[in-house]
Formats: sequence, C-alpha cells, structure tokens
Amino acid sequence: MIAGIGVDLVDVQRVRRLLDRKGERALRRLFTDGERAYADTHPEPARQLAARVAAKEAAFKALAGNALARSIGWRELEVVARANRSPLLLLHGRALDRATELGVVRIHLSITHTDLTAAAFVVAECDARIVDAIDP
Repeated sequence: MIAGIGVDLVDVQRVRRLLDRKGERALRRLFTDGERAYADTHPEPARQLAARVAAKEAAFKALAGNALARSIGWRELEVVARANRSPLLLLHGRALDRATELGVVRIHLSITHTDLTAAAFVVAECDARIVDAIDP
C-alpha cells in the first residue's frame, strides 16, 4: 500500500548559482558528507547535487502531513548509491520518525538528470496490515 508519493524537478543552473554564492555553507546545510563525496567524484558535481535536492524535495512531499514532517531537515534525508549504482534513500532522525509513524516499510527512489534539469520520484510504501491496525 502507498503511504505517500512525491516528485520534484530542480534546475541544475540554480544549484550551480547557489554553490557559487553560498559555497561550503550551502553544502554543509543541504548535503551529508557522503553525498558531497559522491558528487565530487563526478566531473559536474552540480548535476549530482541537483538530483539529490530533487530527491529530498520529493521525499518531503511523500512524507508530508503533519508538524513532524514539516520539521525534517535536509541532512535527515540522504541519497546513496548501491553497489549497482542505483539510488537508495536513507532516512535519519525526524525523517525516520515520520516514516515509522506512517508505517513505511520501503522507500522507492528514482532520479535522473540532464545538463539542465534533475528530477526525482519517491514512493513511500507501507504494509497494509499496519495501516489497517492504525486506521481500522
């Protein structure tokens, strides 16, 4: 059963401008050390970072619904690459708390980017038995 979905598009140039203006401060605020290290392995890190911003925005939407969801911080959502290079969304802190509250058992993430735009789609899946127990 689906607990939430989210989709987002991010202009890569907007991320480049943010990094040019705010630099290290923006990197520390928005991204985990692992995300930054991953982006740095690519010739155009802004594309990788834009894709992560899109994934985080899509996750915010998939987990939306209450004050706890609105308090989730950027670094409490983390995009990592699996061994096969497919993306995986890790939840920390309030993001994990909100997912637990919704009964989420799996997060599906798809990301893509071009030179101009990054996109992400998130599906938060829950166990129907958990939902039935919470909301009979």
